[in-house]
Amino acid sequence: MKKVDKNSPIPLYYQLKDIIVELIENEELQPNDPIPPERELCEYHAVSRMTVNKAIISLVNQGVLYREQGKGTFVAAHKEKYTLSGLFGLTEDMQRRGLTVRTKLISFEKKDVTKKLQNNLKLTEGQSVFEITRLRYVQEDPYALETAYIPVYLCESLTAGMLENHSLYDLLAGSYGLQIEHAYQTIEPVLANEYESNLLEMKKNKLAFLLSRRTYLKGNIPMEVTKAIYRSDRYKFEITLNR
Repeated sequence: MKKVDKNSPIPLYYQLKDIIVELIENEELQPNDPIPPERELCEYHAVSRMTVNKAIISLVNQGVLYREQGKGTFVAAHKEKYTLSGLFGLTEDMQRRGLTVRTKLISFEKKDVTKKLQNNLKLTEGQSVFEITRLRYVQEDPYALETAYIPVYLCESLTAGMLENHSLYDLLAGSYGLQIEHAYQTIEPVLANEYESNLLEMKKNKLAFLLSRRTYLKGNIPMEVTKAIYRSDRYKFEITLNR
């Protein structure tokens, strides 16, 4: 392990953080391996406990490390990437990577639209939507809690049973001929609430990603509005940029 350089203008905690990351990137520390104890890091680098703790907390907040009460600090598993360059749902994107995806249906309801949904889905007063909430697992780990709103008139015979462990987009395309043409998506950091945290098996008020998506058919016809909470400690997003 390299040592921090006390003559460097870079803060000591930041140097230590980079040294730990380098150990992980060089595979000297593997996922779920414990990192050296804080006391050992203090002695080896001749720095304060506060400096070591600041470096570790920074890496925990980034999802590089995780802590277990009474056990220590460990290297987090590698984050899976979700590619934002195409119109793929989570199922399609993860399966292309050879990963298994499982879906648990939390709720399926037919609801009247709010004014906001009415506007986003270009519906008239009195029209309904299917509200579909699903918990998504990748490699048997909970990754995302998704709630989708789809106009009933597009798929009136849709049932809860049809959704179990099926890609929503594949189902809508195969059974109802609904082919997506384009979508608009935003990503923002949020604090997961108690309900979301419990389902996603993460600590309450931890940072998560909120993905909001509006999906359209040909002719600019709205097909879906989705909001999804993704675990920030298990997931990262990859965006392809073309000039």
